[in-house]
Amino acid sequence: MSPIGILGGTFDPIHFGHLRLAQEVADQLRLAEVRFIPSGTPPHRAAPGTLAADRLAMVRLAVAGNALFTVDPRESSSTAPGYTVDTLTALRSEVGAAQSLVMILGADAFLDLATWSRWHQLFELAHVAVAYRPGFPVDTWQSRMPQPLAAEYNARLLHQPFSVHVAPAGGIVVVPIAELNISATMIRDSLRQGKNPRYLLPDSIYQYIQEHMLYSEN
Repeated sequence: MSPIGILGGTFDPIHFGHLRLAQEVADQLRLAEVRFIPSGTPPHRAAPGTLAADRLAMVRLAVAGNALFTVDPRESSSTAPGYTVDTLTALRSEVGAAQSLVMILGADAFLDLATWSRWHQLFELAHVAVAYRPGFPVDTWQSRMPQPLAAEYNARLLHQPFSVHVAPAGGIVVVPIAELNISATMIRDSLRQGKNPRYLLPDSIYQYIQEHMLYSEN
């Protein structure tokens, strides 16, 4: 069974950076699918200013038309803090012990992994794919790892990316991706300043934002 990719986030709003990340990691690791899991109440950061229902709706619009992408609404529909370890535990029970799961993280998020709740357990449930941009090479963020994370990284690094097909969990794989300097913060700021964010996110998302008057100062 080909691995299932897991991409979580607030997606406030989802943009081409998220979508291209998912596509490139899926292509390089030959994933069966990528499941987007929008958070409802993220435990590691301030609550998004946009309702979970709107962020979920935008993700659904953004992935429409790509058979590789699916949307998992479980965190969006809950008011409790959405801990990744709990989500992966639930997914593991659904897909079975033999199915490979790959949690996709950007390098910045990976560097903070040791601050996450029960983070050591994540490796019992899934592999971790760390995506990095050309301007942020591996040796740059390797030197910034806290010691506990560095120990896990050195012990679990898979030098052959397709090793994620062999075992259901436990490895770390590093995946280079294209440089797309797009952020949700940039898009929100542009909208609040009355600027047009087209070509940073799908037109369907821009239309949804306009129709629902999201990210405006009013």
